[in-house]
Amino acid sequence: MTSPASLPHARHFIAGQWTDSGKHSESRNPATGEVLGTFADGGAEEAKAAIAAARHTFDTTDWARDRQLRAKALFEMADLLEARREEFIRLLARENGKILGEAAFEIDLTVPKLRYYAALALADHGSAAEVRPGLYSMTLREAAGVAGVIVPWNSPVVLAVRSFAPALAAGCTVAMKLPAQTGLVNGLLSEVVASTTSLPAGVLNIFTESGNDGAPLLVSAAEVDVLSYTGSTAVGRKIMEQAAPTLKPLSLELGGKTPMIVFDDADLDAAVPVLTKAVTTFTGQFCMTGSRILVQRGIADELRLRLTAALVAVKIGPGDDPASEMGAMIDEHNAERVERTVADAAAYADIVVRGERNGAFIRPSLVEVTDVATPIVQQEVFGPVATFEVFDTEAEAIERANATEYGLAASIWTRDVDRPVRVGREIKAGTVWTNVWAVIHDQFEEGGFKQSGVGRLNGVRGLEEFQETKHFVHPAPRV
Repeated sequence: MTSPASLPHARHFIAGQWTDSGKHSESRNPATGEVLGTFADGGAEEAKAAIAAARHTFDTTDWARDRQLRAKALFEMADLLEARREEFIRLLARENGKILGEAAFEIDLTVPKLRYYAALALADHGSAAEVRPGLYSMTLREAAGVAGVIVPWNSPVVLAVRSFAPALAAGCTVAMKLPAQTGLVNGLLSEVVASTTSLPAGVLNIFTESGNDGAPLLVSAAEVDVLSYTGSTAVGRKIMEQAAPTLKPLSLELGGKTPMIVFDDADLDAAVPVLTKAVTTFTGQFCMTGSRILVQRGIADELRLRLTAALVAVKIGPGDDPASEMGAMIDEHNAERVERTVADAAAYADIVVRGERNGAFIRPSLVEVTDVATPIVQQEVFGPVATFEVFDTEAEAIERANATEYGLAASIWTRDVDRPVRVGREIKAGTVWTNVWAVIHDQFEEGGFKQSGVGRLNGVRGLEEFQETKHFVHPAPRV
């Protein structure tokens, strides 16, 4: 047995220095309960220090105007993270619970994102015109200032980078709160940041927090100019309220109830494996989980049988076991919550597959529902649970797909070449896939309609979330 003294300990990284807080917390493997190490557990003091460091660096250095330095730092950080890819994968699988393939998927999304924004730091666009003889106007983009970033635990590395990479590329400095559930992964990411020699001290400041004393300061502090948050819709609403006194610009990617719309002419051999992964990836702890399967009546019986067999056959096990096809949830409390959600649904729905729970492990469930107003359709479960809803017509499929307050993503399964665009134009969602799911490209924006968010991440728009536009009016010089 490993002695406590030999276990790793993760610290905060603020103002270019490693710092510790008086409170230490344990990190545990959700699959086994094993203590993996400890981490400095911060709060208001760490948040204040991170904000102060970011503010000082933004106000007193050339970081915001030195695009070559910003690109160099992001390229260097990408190389350093890539060099430690296997460490990140193993630690994510142990601390976060996701299986090795999904941990690799997360890290392999992260490195290209750093490089994309490194390149974008060197690019710019604006406009200029002689609006009338002798009078010129032009627009320039400049960094908004200090960016606050709040990161969730389900994919902490890629979701941290998805926010801070465009912020740094834009010229902002950052105060970032990382989640306690992945305290050791946070420490590994901080080591990469600390090793990035071209990154000036105070540009990227990181603290971990299990409570809720520090994160609200990133929202309310006047010294923070813009905020990026990924998490639940309920918390997103509270953030909007707390940011109102400072009129702080917000980028919020929130919850989802992704409809997977399967038409009669779909290729079920191709669809079923993807639908299964859409329910089980990250143990359903994913904003784009394919949590609603909408199937046309002509193939409903066949798809129900195939999907039932596929979900029952999923191999559950520890994330770091190569044989596992789905890992544990982040903790036993959340597994119990999902178990109760499915049990409550039995009062108004048919439980086609009931996933049994064992500690933090819970098998996937499939719940057949006719009424879209029921809680399991309307509320984000954030676990390996999908509803099964039968429709007759294309119009009904669209109506059902749009029947919740969410609008993050949707997927359409059909062999008809015209239907995906025709139906997709009517679906209120920020991303619509055709015969695929969870395909994300760095150069194309993603984000939510309705209650799934405000603003966009990825692409050029992701950079613009951290910028202001300044209009210069300049008369021609006298000769």
